[in-house]
Amino acid sequence: MNDLETLQYPIGKFQRPQFISDTQLQTSIKQIANFPSEVEQLISSCSPFDLTKTYRPGGWSINQLVHHCADSHMNAFIRFKLALTEDCPTIKPYFENLWAELPDTHKVDPSISLQIIKGVHYRWEVLLNSLTLNDFTKEYIHPEHGERFTLAAVLSMYEWHCKHHLAHIKLAINS
Repeated sequence: MNDLETLQYPIGKFQRPQFISDTQLQTSIKQIANFPSEVEQLISSCSPFDLTKTYRPGGWSINQLVHHCADSHMNAFIRFKLALTEDCPTIKPYFENLWAELPDTHKVDPSISLQIIKGVHYRWEVLLNSLTLNDFTKEYIHPEHGERFTLAAVLSMYEWHCKHHLAHIKLAINS
């Protein structure tokens, strides 16, 4: 990886596991549960100037990262509920790069999105802990990829997503 790619993917690119064990599911659920407090701890001492720092040239600011996680994880939670209540639904993608440029990501304090993250993650954790192993085999279709994703694979991806953006925030703070 080159330096820019290392900054873009500080924990590496997501690799979808071939098999996801019950232990791995529990690890992923724990990451979903811990994510809000990890974000809060990182940004609690950030000044308004710090919140404008980016993790790489052309990357999102800390402020944008926190708002992005709220947006992304709200969508993920809804997608889980769709897959649990419908037969392999096709989910609606969204343009995360465009969402990150909307006024609410630049003008709203990230503490507002942190409240959203706390609420969504709490509900997500409760939902995840209530699922059976069979529930994690339920799927949805992502039209951008043209393929089916099991909830187990999606949960694994969001475990990575949490760690990925925590690493971005740490890089930005230390820049």
